[in-house]
Amino acid sequence: MNAFFISALQLYGYPVLWVIVFVAAAGVPISGSLLLFAAGAFAALGDFNLLALFLVALSAAVLGDTLGYIIGLRVGSLLLLWFERQKRWRWFAPQTLEQGRVYFRQKAAWAIFITRFLIVALGGPINFLAGIEQYPYRKFLVWDVSGQILSVLLSLGLGYIFAESWEEVAAVFGAFSSLLLALLVVIGLSVWLVHKIRQSRKKRAKELMAEEEPQMQEVH
Repeated sequence: MNAFFISALQLYGYPVLWVIVFVAAAGVPISGSLLLFAAGAFAALGDFNLLALFLVALSAAVLGDTLGYIIGLRVGSLLLLWFERQKRWRWFAPQTLEQGRVYFRQKAAWAIFITRFLIVALGGPINFLAGIEQYPYRKFLVWDVSGQILSVLLSLGLGYIFAESWEEVAAVFGAFSSLLLALLVVIGLSVWLVHKIRQSRKKRAKELMAEEEPQMQEVH
């Protein structure tokens, strides 16, 4: 798939770059970053203009992110209503979900910014969540554009600087991003597990207290 995109980039140029980056930013699981590394390398060889690549990629990324935000905004309330009704499949208590939503609203700016260039795999879900939570679009746009500027500059710049070995550099960058994602998942699961253990202990303590109360009354 990646080889096909790179070949299409060489054949059709900027329009292909725009479409693929847009679709990737909108949440489709394809690698827009890899194509930017390749585009930067081709620019070093004189095939593309670096400034034009930057403008094309930035506009595509921001509009793709905006599409994900709008989808979340439009269908978010319906999705939450449906999820609340699915008691059989509910993994988290309503209180836990509400706490998670509050935490996201507090950290949304950093989540939007970081997932533009570091944990890219979470970019699409974060856009969707920002829409669901009706995070102010102006703030979303500020953090999105800031993060995407850094992302595009980083990918194009590294591809341009390491033109002869751009694939290896892209692989290292992708591995680093995957490692951060795995670390985030482990931390999240650990926090969730500790929370569940504490809840279980509190519930058990209450049950023991309830069992001991009748015995104490009998003694008195």
